Amino acid sequence: MRIRRILTFFDETRAADGQEVVPPLRKAAAVAVLANPFAGRYQADLSSLVEASAGIGQEICAIAVGLLAPHAPQSYGKAAIIGLAGEQEHGVAMLTTVFGNVMREAAGGGKAWISSFTKRAAPGATLDVPLAHKDALYVRSHYDGISITLHDAPLPDEIAIVAAYATRGRPNHRVGGLSAERITGADGLT
Repeated sequence: MRIRRILTFFDETRAADGQEVVPPLRKAAAVAVLANPFAGRYQADLSSLVEASAGIGQEICAIAVGLLAPHAPQSYGKAAIIGLAGEQEHGVAMLTTVFGNVMREAAGGGKAWISSFTKRAAPGATLDVPLAHKDALYVRSHYDGISITLHDAPLPDEIAIVAAYATRGRPNHRVGGLSAERITGADGLT
């Protein structure tokens, strides 16, 4: 599948709620906009989308992680917006374990399930990409997200695939739970 466009989003928080954020929280997302080969028709076998997601993922994950430099990713999330001539399932097919494993590799590893979101929408839609810690899903400090708006994508016959990463937990988090420093990393949960 050929990528028509790549868009990037970068957000750095240096202060929040009157407090300095040290180190700053960096969030980045890279989006690949591509033609949906199944727009306008039902296709039972979506394995070609699953297979194509690996190469697309390698490209956009490298871009998103690169935007965080010199910091390493601690959390990640994935998403897709499917143009209105497509199905939500087309985006889901591109975000399976194949894409997830590429995300983990780009992050330098990760055991946790990767939060995701998909929806059908017209160009101009806003998407909130969920983020969670890459090694332990129960680390509450890293429950976050990055909001992106694609002003002129996806067209009705396109899919926009998103890889997102962040360098730390929310600024000023204080709701308890497992801390990032206490992760055992054995099961992707704790």
